[in-house]
Amino acid sequence: MGCFFSKGRKTEKESRPESEEERPKQYSWDQREKVDIKDYMFNGLKDETVGRLPGKVAGQQFFIQDCENCNIYIFDHSAAVTIDDCTNCKIFLGPVKGSVFFRNCRDCKCTLACQQFRVRDCRKLEIFLCCATQPIIESSTNIKFGCFQWYYPELAFQFKDAGLSIFNNTWSNVHDFTPVSGEVNWSLLPENAVIQDYVPIPTTEELQAVHVSTEANRSIIPISRGQRPKNSDESCLVVLFAGDYTIANARKLIDEMVGKGFFLVQTKEVSMKADDAKRVFQDKAPDYLPLLSKGPVIALEFNGDGAVEECQLIINKTFNGTKIFVSENKETASEDVDSFYNFVDIQMGI
Repeated sequence: MGCFFSKGRKTEKESRPESEEERPKQYSWDQREKVDIKDYMFNGLKDETVGRLPGKVAGQQFFIQDCENCNIYIFDHSAAVTIDDCTNCKIFLGPVKGSVFFRNCRDCKCTLACQQFRVRDCRKLEIFLCCATQPIIESSTNIKFGCFQWYYPELAFQFKDAGLSIFNNTWSNVHDFTPVSGEVNWSLLPENAVIQDYVPIPTTEELQAVHVSTEANRSIIPISRGQRPKNSDESCLVVLFAGDYTIANARKLIDEMVGKGFFLVQTKEVSMKADDAKRVFQDKAPDYLPLLSKGPVIALEFNGDGAVEECQLIINKTFNGTKIFVSENKETASEDVDSFYNFVDIQMGI
C-alpha cells in the first residue's frame, strides 16, 4: 500500500520557480559601504593645496605622508591621523577622536585638535594645539606650541562627534620623553602670534566654501595662557554646574573677564562625585551636591589683580539666580584653584 503523499509531491526547493532560487545569506558587514583608502589619504604631493570638506571624512582614519610645500585642510572629524615624512607643509586638522602622530616631519606649521598628540623624530614644528591629554614629544627638537584658535560653522558639532570637550585643552603641558641635559627641545610660541601667519585660511574655490575665521573672539576653543608665567599672584576659580546654558554662560564670563583685561589661565570640563565636591568646595559642598548628578562641571581659572572681586561682580550682575561657585576672596582663591586641579590630577591619574 503506497503512501497517499508518495506521488507528485515536490520539495519546496523543487517547486520554487527558477527566478526565486535561494539567494546567498546577507550579513550586516556585507551591506556596509566599501571604503576606498585613497579617499582618506594625501600621499606624495608637492606644491599643492588640498583638503576635505565637512562630511567627507566622517570619523574615518586619515593618512598624510611624503608631502612637500603643501597646504592641507581636513575640515571634518576623524578617528586618528598619522603624518609621516612631510616637509614645509601647513596643515589644519578638524577634531580627532583618537591620536595625531607626527613622524619624521620637518618645518611644518599646524593647527589641530585631538585626544592624544605625539611627535617623534621631528624638527622645527609650530603647532596650535587643542589636546585633551598631555602632549608628548620624543627624539625631536625645536617644537613650538600655541593654543588652538579656529572657527567654522560645523566645528562645534564635529567636536561632539569626536567626543572632545572644548574646555579640556592641555596644549602647553608638554612631556619630553627624551630630554637632553642643557637643551630645550620644545617651547611656547609668542602669546601675540598671529595664527594666519602660520596656517593661512585656504584660498581655493572649493575650500573657501568653508567659512573660516581665525579671530580669537570667535574661536571654538577658549584661548588660554596655559603654562605661561602668571602676571599676578591673584587667581580666581569659577565652577559652573551642568544646565541648559552652561557652555553659553562659561563663554560669556570668559568674554567679560578677558574684555576687562584679565587672563584665562586654563579650563576644565570634568565629572565630580560627592567626595570630590567636599574636598574642593569644603563647607559649601552641601549647596552643590544636588547639582553634580546633572552632568560635568566647567571650571575656569582667571588671573590678574582684582580677579576675584570682578568675577563676583559679573556673576552677581549677569548670572543672577544661577548656581555658580566662585572664590570668596583673594586670600583663599589660590587654595581653591590648587584644590580643584589636585582633584583633576588625581582623577586623570597624573
